[in-house]
Amino acid sequence: METPPHEAAASAARQEAARLTAKDVHGVALTWVDNAGIARAKAVPTARLAHAAQWGVGMSPVFDVFLSDDSAVTSARIGGPDGDLRLFPDLDRLTVLAAQPGWAWAPADRFEQDGTPYAACQRGFARRMAERAARSGLELRMGYETEWVVTHATGADGEGDGPQAPGPDRTPPGPARRYAGPGPAYGMTRITGLSGYVRDVLQALAAQDIVVLQIHPEYSPGQFEVSTAPSGPVAAADDAVLVRETIRAVSAHHGLHATFAPVVEYGSVGNGAHLHLSLWKDGANLCRGGDGPFGMTRTGEAFLAGVLRALPELLAVTTPHPAGYLRLVPSMWAGVFQCWGPENREAALRFIPGPAQDLQGANAEIKCIDATANPYLVAGAVIAAGLDGIDRQCTLPAPVSGDPAVTHARVPRLPAGLPEALEHFRGSALLREALGEPLYEAFLAVREGEHARLQHHTPEAVVADLRHRY
Repeated sequence: METPPHEAAASAARQEAARLTAKDVHGVALTWVDNAGIARAKAVPTARLAHAAQWGVGMSPVFDVFLSDDSAVTSARIGGPDGDLRLFPDLDRLTVLAAQPGWAWAPADRFEQDGTPYAACQRGFARRMAERAARSGLELRMGYETEWVVTHATGADGEGDGPQAPGPDRTPPGPARRYAGPGPAYGMTRITGLSGYVRDVLQALAAQDIVVLQIHPEYSPGQFEVSTAPSGPVAAADDAVLVRETIRAVSAHHGLHATFAPVVEYGSVGNGAHLHLSLWKDGANLCRGGDGPFGMTRTGEAFLAGVLRALPELLAVTTPHPAGYLRLVPSMWAGVFQCWGPENREAALRFIPGPAQDLQGANAEIKCIDATANPYLVAGAVIAAGLDGIDRQCTLPAPVSGDPAVTHARVPRLPAGLPEALEHFRGSALLREALGEPLYEAFLAVREGEHARLQHHTPEAVVADLRHRY
């Protein structure tokens, strides 16, 4: 939306409110995702939806400099007690929440008081980058994977009371987490033990028109993953928010606690939020049907080469919290090497050719992403990098097979910590231009604030600090 809605939107919202009231829905949660990657919300009674659609809901811009612990920093243009914005619900995404009876949800766009788009709106940034691609006749289809760990919510913090073995650095034991659905990695045992829970997750997502491609137990204790169908960049980010909050609500109904934090136990395999993408033009998938590597078109190759080239500076966006770098370790399929390869799960950029007969199925997966990342910023930044690759006519280097940590292949390692990633981000003219100064500065201030807040913490303390924030 280029300008905020007024009379037409209010009329549509009145019809929607009547529909919601008939379904016994009394409140609508309006969400945005801040630069700390946390979904924040304001809610309105259903009867006030039309007013919100016409005039917006007031909110402070200070949320854009909130850290993950709810403390705040400041930036050159954003921060402090002054100012106000208007939060407008996107009625096209208005959804009755299947796991929260009496509630509906809509993602929101943010505007200045005079009706101009707010320059630091993350959802607006993703839309701008999608529109930039569209001006070249290109369409992005994206979909996020969601990984989470489920524990029994027996205590105030969702943790149990039993003893826990010492950590990898022999730190004293802490309270054990009673993982739900015990059993081997990827084992049917875990689905059997939590069959009602997994069923309810699937039912809730289907009721909200989220198309699930697959759901399965993952590697770590109590860990699951769900993959959803691809859609446009903004819609895919909306889906990521809705999927996460739906899983959280279903978990609560089952007396469980879901965490999407990048690391739940220091030294173990963590939670990712990988992004799958494909590039399209005139209804054709540019990841297939060409004379480039593994059948890519040259435009598709240039886009992916641009993403690969920019990964060091993108990492501050895709892995923005210090805890995420405790997940990004070699030989754990986290994608820590700046390389690509067909079906190589150790490469940061995995290319998936798909079955030979499925011309629609070819896509790429960016693995170095976790749930502390704002999905709107990820989508927009990846598009900016890919379009830059097309402008530069980039080509992909030779693909890498195997685990570079084992084969000792000469492959660059991505930044191993947030300070190094921020060095690349500060030097990125590409991301500075794409984000625009207000959003760029606020995002950088939050990232620097998170580092300063946790730089003297032990890895275990960093993990504990974040475990129940995501």
